[in-house]
Amino acid sequence: MKTIGLLGGMSWQSTMVYYRIINEAMARKLGGLHSARIVLYSVDFAEIEKMQRQDEWEAAGFRLAEAARNVERAGADFALICAITMHKVADAVQQAIRIPFVHAADVTADRIRQAGFDCAGLLGTRYTMEKDFFKQRLSAHGLRVLIPDEEDRKTVHGVILEELCQGKISTRSRELVVDMVERMAERGAKGIILGCTELSLLIRPGDLPVPVFDTTAIHAESAVEKALETEEVK
Repeated sequence: MKTIGLLGGMSWQSTMVYYRIINEAMARKLGGLHSARIVLYSVDFAEIEKMQRQDEWEAAGFRLAEAARNVERAGADFALICAITMHKVADAVQQAIRIPFVHAADVTADRIRQAGFDCAGLLGTRYTMEKDFFKQRLSAHGLRVLIPDEEDRKTVHGVILEELCQGKISTRSRELVVDMVERMAERGAKGIILGCTELSLLIRPGDLPVPVFDTTAIHAESAVEKALETEEVK
């Protein structure tokens, strides 16, 4: 079994979900008392969020690159960023390490294409929805990516930062997200990408009118597959 390197804490609530999904998936595949070999570096999200807000992406990339070097030194065989927004600095992280880097957009796009869809809506922080770093990576796999209108982008960004990252789950916010997804489906979205790790804390199975592609679950499950790709399940 390979050792998984996780760059977490952005936020810790979603990193906890990564940890749970990875270990549950490992237990299903190997049985018994098996769990994953994991090296986790958890940052102080207040510092990272300030860099995001002040558009200091180079500094944020430096911070995560150092975290990635630390998990590599600690024995990780490959690395993941447990936050979609921070994939904005994925290139800086990959360039800082010798071990492979698993990009959430690649594994999510693969899952969507396997489902037979070529158009999906993207929900996430305003950085993820409005900047190109994630959308272009998805588009490179042949997907057409839709985002909400400006008012809906403002709404979902606020729900993520002001509620979900602080552990608050609101029925009203869930209803607002469902409504915006319905509008995106009317525009042609065949599925919805939960492009923020915290959104899986809000949206439950069956909440949305179209298939859901949860980047947190897809990314975490892909880590397990990579950790076991050269191992025989006994």
